[in-house]
Amino acid sequence: MPVEWAGSGPGLLVTIDRGGGAGLRTQLEEQLRTAIRAGRLAANEPLPSSRELARALGLSRGLVQDCYAQLQAEGYLTSRPGSATRVAAGVVSPHEGPAPEKSSAERVRHPVADFQHGVPDLGLAPREEWAWAVQKTLRTAPNAAFDYGEAVGVRALREVLASYLGRVRAVAAGPDDLIVCAGMQQALGLVVGALAAAGVRSLAFEDPGSGANVTDLTAAAGIAAVPVTVDESGLDVGALARSGAGAVFVTPAHQWPTGVVLTGPRRQALIAWSRATGGVIVEDDYDAEFRYDRDPVGSLQGLAPDCVISLGTVSKSLAPALRLGWIVAPPRLHPALARGKWRADRGSPGLDQLALAALLESGRYDRHLRRVRAEYAARRETLIAALHRHAPRLAVTGLAAGFHAILHLPPGTDDAAAVERAVIEAAAARGVGLYGMAKMHAQAVPPKPRLIVGFGNTSRSAIEAGIEAIADLLNPPLRRG
Repeated sequence: MPVEWAGSGPGLLVTIDRGGGAGLRTQLEEQLRTAIRAGRLAANEPLPSSRELARALGLSRGLVQDCYAQLQAEGYLTSRPGSATRVAAGVVSPHEGPAPEKSSAERVRHPVADFQHGVPDLGLAPREEWAWAVQKTLRTAPNAAFDYGEAVGVRALREVLASYLGRVRAVAAGPDDLIVCAGMQQALGLVVGALAAAGVRSLAFEDPGSGANVTDLTAAAGIAAVPVTVDESGLDVGALARSGAGAVFVTPAHQWPTGVVLTGPRRQALIAWSRATGGVIVEDDYDAEFRYDRDPVGSLQGLAPDCVISLGTVSKSLAPALRLGWIVAPPRLHPALARGKWRADRGSPGLDQLALAALLESGRYDRHLRRVRAEYAARRETLIAALHRHAPRLAVTGLAAGFHAILHLPPGTDDAAAVERAVIEAAAARGVGLYGMAKMHAQAVPPKPRLIVGFGNTSRSAIEAGIEAIADLLNPPLRRG
């Protein structure tokens, strides 16, 4: 049913095919998205009200409202109380034509869908909110804010962060316990350096987990990296004690990559290990903002602030390009970390820190999190539904939080790594990017083949198309033959 509406600018033809395979909302979203990218809907162009468009297209008003909300979350539309919904500025240059859905080399290699993990939806980065925060900072910051500042971070941000982390993560810290740094990589590097300076000779890490990253940093600091097994309850604390490590790097709220939560008894055992041995617990709170059907899991640091170094970042919640993170450290380790930060770069960009503080104080950060959490929850449901439809016997875990899932493949005649490689290669030939779990193991051969399926930077339509394209690869009878 073709329909044209008249706004303050040129009309736009929207076609809704009720007999087609795509859902009505998907059709409307894709046509509006394409029109904006192509410049047929110009920046600041007003759209009809949800009531008007629903009536014209014969759709429910709620469906149109959901469509507008999705495009607003993606940065294509803007909306203010008492004003029409409009096309956002800066989505695409009229001289550039449509913007590509994905711009990385992986997106070119995987045109149907790329289930890359560890990356948020870059299109959901809050551009308008960040621009507002930067402009506010430039208007109101005193001249002193343009000087070097404290290496540990602008005090205004440390104060706001301490309050925020206490409120949402049960972190027990004040501004003097925080060090602002350039994302998780620098934070962990500073911590490893401080541990080495304190005499720690080995750092344990979860297996499977971020072993490659940890071992690179420990090697540079001259200390050993020791893998410790993870099971359905989280890190095996008994194995940690037997390892003789002087510190351990953990992801207790949502273990990377299995998705398990460190249980209450294991948490208490880990703290007991720390106090009995003097070992340091390094906690990566990497995606705690994104939980769906489980109760919040508080920070481990809040249970034992004298034993735990907690690391956090806005790379998942805002955008990796901002390079802003933090360390919450016990007083005994804070001076060494502060010296390391000063030697590294004399401090992270002060104006960006003030902008982040403005976002947090204004409530815009929380509102942004609510919007993106709703979108990731919708993508999670899309993935679950697609797998149920196309591979109903496949076990899926790790979906209680974050934006990746673990698919448990049926075993083949080869080892787990070989089975994963066969599926990944076959999927790539169909334009679908998949990623295996085997390379996340540092010790023994993984017990069974598993895939890490990210949906953070993969649209709902791509999720559906990608799972459909590889359905036969995920079903046991066809894969065993």
